[in-house]
Amino acid sequence: MLQILQYIGCVLTALVGVYAMLKPKSTVGFTGLAPEGGRGITEIRVVFGVFFIVLGLFPIIINNPIAFQMLGYAYLLVGIARIISIFVDKSSNTSNWQSVVFELVFGVILIL
Repeated sequence: MLQILQYIGCVLTALVGVYAMLKPKSTVGFTGLAPEGGRGITEIRVVFGVFFIVLGLFPIIINNPIAFQMLGYAYLLVGIARIISIFVDKSSNTSNWQSVVFELVFGVILIL
């Protein structure tokens, strides 16, 4: 069951990347970032798109526990940084807290 959840975490990561790569202007709702001009659109395509695709697919492709754990630690640290940022930047909203839950839950699942 744990391995299935780990694969789900990786696939969801890659799917977020596919969505951002194909529809960068539609990511405003879950990132809060507005792509302005060609440069902004390109950044969303590559940072939230291709980078997330690679992060999600790499552990599946090489099928090595350390790759799953790397993605898990990345999610955990991003979740912790997001919690700090929510308070420092006064950015407490539903979307941010949903991201924290996703990041922490999948971080733990991928590390185990």
